[in-house]
Amino acid sequence: MKPLAYKIRPTELDDFVGQNHLLGDGKPLKEAIRKKHLFSFILWGPPGTGKTTFAHIYANSLSGEIFNLSGVSAKKEDLREIIDLDFGNRPKILFLDEIHRFNKAQQDFLLPYVESGELTLIGATTENPSFEIIPALLSRCRVFIFELLKEGEIEKIVSRTDFNLGKKEKKWLASIANGDARQAITILENTYNLYGEVSLDLFEESLQKFHIRHDKKGDDHYNTVSAFIKSMRASQSDSALYYLARMIEAGEDPKFIARRMVIFASEDIGIAQPTALVVANEVFRAVETVGMPEAGINLAHGAVYLAECKKDRSAYSGYKKALSDVREYGNLPIPMKILNSPTKLMKEEGYGEGYDMYDKKSYLPEKLKRRKYYEKE
Repeated sequence: MKPLAYKIRPTELDDFVGQNHLLGDGKPLKEAIRKKHLFSFILWGPPGTGKTTFAHIYANSLSGEIFNLSGVSAKKEDLREIIDLDFGNRPKILFLDEIHRFNKAQQDFLLPYVESGELTLIGATTENPSFEIIPALLSRCRVFIFELLKEGEIEKIVSRTDFNLGKKEKKWLASIANGDARQAITILENTYNLYGEVSLDLFEESLQKFHIRHDKKGDDHYNTVSAFIKSMRASQSDSALYYLARMIEAGEDPKFIARRMVIFASEDIGIAQPTALVVANEVFRAVETVGMPEAGINLAHGAVYLAECKKDRSAYSGYKKALSDVREYGNLPIPMKILNSPTKLMKEEGYGEGYDMYDKKSYLPEKLKRRKYYEKE
């Protein structure tokens, strides 16, 4: 039995909901269909935003023969089988879901057929193509970014089902779906399969706890921790607590969060409040010794403390400047007067001569004597 999401999937562009920045009047993908423009492209965006649906609408509009493969399970043999088929002048369109799971060798194999036009590729991915797709293949494809669906758009999609949903039910499904139409439809379908009817109470009963999308190696991972760090940097404790809670609820490694807090304590707070590093290290230790879920309290304590601290990046900025000179100039000679002189010969050669522990003259190598790395903020 086919899932509900498949049953209500539109087959015509006029019935497609969302992605108006790409499919509105005069926008690139709508124009591609209108002009029957055949080309390879990659759809990048979160789950449940219409990537698969649009790929099939596009292929049908060009009277193309579409083949569906998944980057998780597809092999070179599957590609060869498609390539060997002959449909005359009808275009062969390969829809490759989760293209980011195709390894480099598989992508290399695909490249000449895409380049020659023998295959038209539509890739779909939730991961940044810049990191996951080989440059040669990426350069032969346009990339279009699909966005999370708006709540009103999800309400419109669930209204297409045969269920008699009230306004409250549709609104609840749209809000809990987190921009993912498939998630809303799945909740609806699962509730009906469990109870034989649907209602707001039954939705909540069947769901128990909704899923927070968070790929620990993907964009959600990096975007959320970045938002967490930037919130602490801007001294926005409420935002920091929100993104912390979001990471914890999604199952992020608490030690990863604590490590970022230790880095932040020196990178952003630095000498403005040196005890920040002490607190951050103690939070990390608490995470190791206490464990979750209680260690969430320690992380929250640390996040608010770090957010409320004054900020001073002067030590970190100075280090980066010094590092730049080290990389540019290599091992410049250290001034003789600050070299150790453990032997008589070294003393005779002038090692350590003229050293004064309270000297105000620069100890930098001669070439860098005028450099100023540390600037008080």
